[in-house]
Amino acid sequence: MTTPPETSGPVTTPAAQKPDDTRTEIPADYGVLRWLVAATFIVILNETIMINAIPRLTVELEISKSTAQWLTSAFMLTMAVVIPVTGWFLQRVTTRQAFGSAMAVFATGTLLCGLAPSFELLLAGRIIQAAGTAIMMPLLMTTVMTLVREQDRGRIMGNVTLAMSVAPALGPTVSGLILDVASWRWMFLLVLPIAVAIGLVGLRKLTDIGETRPGDVDWTSVVLSALGFGPLVYGLSELGGPDGASVKAWLLLALGVASIVAFVLRQLSLQRTGTPLLDLRTLQHRTFTVGLLLMSVAFMAMLGSMILLPFYLQDVHGLDELQSGLMVMPGGLAMGLLGPQVGKIYDRVGGRPLLIPGAFGILVALGLFTQVTVEQSVWLVLPVHVLMMVSLALVFTPVFTLSLGALPPHLYSHGSSMLGALQQVAAATGTAIVIAVLTARSTSQAEGGADAVHALVSGMRWGFGVGAVLGFAVLVLAFLMPGRVESEHGAPVPAH
Repeated sequence: MTTPPETSGPVTTPAAQKPDDTRTEIPADYGVLRWLVAATFIVILNETIMINAIPRLTVELEISKSTAQWLTSAFMLTMAVVIPVTGWFLQRVTTRQAFGSAMAVFATGTLLCGLAPSFELLLAGRIIQAAGTAIMMPLLMTTVMTLVREQDRGRIMGNVTLAMSVAPALGPTVSGLILDVASWRWMFLLVLPIAVAIGLVGLRKLTDIGETRPGDVDWTSVVLSALGFGPLVYGLSELGGPDGASVKAWLLLALGVASIVAFVLRQLSLQRTGTPLLDLRTLQHRTFTVGLLLMSVAFMAMLGSMILLPFYLQDVHGLDELQSGLMVMPGGLAMGLLGPQVGKIYDRVGGRPLLIPGAFGILVALGLFTQVTVEQSVWLVLPVHVLMMVSLALVFTPVFTLSLGALPPHLYSHGSSMLGALQQVAAATGTAIVIAVLTARSTSQAEGGADAVHALVSGMRWGFGVGAVLGFAVLVLAFLMPGRVESEHGAPVPAH
């Protein structure tokens, strides 16, 4: 089968479509993914590595919680803006060039973060880090969907989930271990040599997949994307700031919504007359659309809840960064160990036996978090967090596999870009909303006479309540997903 010309990024004919394909050839073909997964893991780890350090940074850099959370939100938003452009970028460069560029940009941002003397330069370094990370995600996803046979995708996607979902889950633990013995700067200075080593070895091992093709990028769409997602999330965060629902916040929200509407209209126009930045014809495939919504809502709940836990463990129970990091480590490890196993189970039984129990577990865990108190034992957090991470592992692998598998091959790159972009926007939005609710509720309780700790916990309960509502939405969407890909759309025929 010849890859359709619309496909963005370096691609190849799937190995399973070759008449003489055998099982002995699979390890050599799939081996290219090892270095992409390793690199993606290390760059995405940095997405949440700042969460555990936020309480310390608010003191050392003299900034508010709402300001500090932008070290995470700006990372996600940058990825959301850059990821759609990577379709055009991957089309013009080889696999090795894309990989080398991503790791070089990421390493540069990491070095700047480690040496940053101020919050502004630290934020700039995070943005540069995110630009490199944004290249890796669609490069990995598009390669998987192009290279891997349909009957092996669950197993391979389980390993991809390890990078895309477990890495951010382990970020707080890694930062806690580092912060216990060193300055926050070492969160970056220790990651830097690892990233450089993976980049250099990966360049030696990687082979180019497919051929480069010329293409144009619609910069109007890029600008509209930036003007849409940035002000939208910033406006949401401002709603929970000292000024509350200020005119500034509502103006930002209006600008964001208007720009996103203009972005969508621009893509619809380009689908008829040119090359869209994101091909919205992916949304004509029901399974992909439902999966996109489910993944977005799940990431809103996950990141929104994750950012609350360090405040609860450190500010309420007095744990240090190491102790709070260790408290959430079992959940991250459980998610990592389950990822590949979930993929294997998916290959045997399909998605629904995993998705529905996983979605129910997410709802239960977030519901339990709404009951946190000042007096309860901190150890009650551990089993609830493990339940949430295990449940997320049951959800993410089937959703990624079913969603992209429902698309025809020429839309793989657009689908992976859209999943990656909206995943980041959803996570940033969830973080902003939860912080806004936390701030507003805590302020209201403090003004009503509550002491600082009880006011903070009251705000956290409301923040977790937002996550529980999102968890219910995840459960509803899980029932709408099929058990298997409804149509192969020209996918490789399973081997017998």
